Amino acid sequence: MSLPLVVFDLDGTLVDTAPDLVASLNHAVTQSGIEPVTYADLTHLVGHGARAMIERTFALRGKALSEEELTWQMKEFVDFYHGSMPGESLPYPGLIAALDRLQDAGLKLAVCTNKPEMLAKRLLDGLGLIDRFAAISGGDTFSVRKPHAEHLLSTVANAGAVAEHAVMVGDSLNDILVARNASVPSIAVPFGYSDVPIESLSPDRIIKHFDELTPDLVRTVLGQKAK
Repeated sequence: MSLPLVVFDLDGTLVDTAPDLVASLNHAVTQSGIEPVTYADLTHLVGHGARAMIERTFALRGKALSEEELTWQMKEFVDFYHGSMPGESLPYPGLIAALDRLQDAGLKLAVCTNKPEMLAKRLLDGLGLIDRFAAISGGDTFSVRKPHAEHLLSTVANAGAVAEHAVMVGDSLNDILVARNASVPSIAVPFGYSDVPIESLSPDRIIKHFDELTPDLVRTVLGQKAK
């Protein structure tokens, strides 16, 4: 029988990356005369990867963005972000203990993020977390990305698990949608970067703190989905 697999989003779920995302984004866009963004802007900007963050920032400031400029912006963002990792980014409170509980109970772990795979792995490595996960997939790992079902399903397969025994943990619309599209139950956290109340996205379960993420909860959510 396949072991249960818990798949996590990264930014806003596993790790609070807001300070470094804002710093990297502003490093890039201010060189094109764009007014810096603030933490308050972040929930509108994240969740779809660096490219979308840059596009949305230009749109937010009412400035046109050519494909050539976008390519340059991406390089500036990635180079700065990569060079400063892990920076001020930190795991959310209770995360490490939750991962310990899940692994001690024999559950497998994976990451499914729209962040580029190279950046995701560097961040997790810098935080000493990379060896926890049986699979780590980014927005450029496959030909599709969240909320497309295949991003999650392929991550599950790479982790050596099956979708029937997988749960998705995330903080925003893309995470809840990819779980729904893949027919996988979802557990949502309210402390991430969603631009709408997480309750409005109708996840299968909401936890307010990682203290609530237990093997029993995972099995309960899986059991409810199977009914």
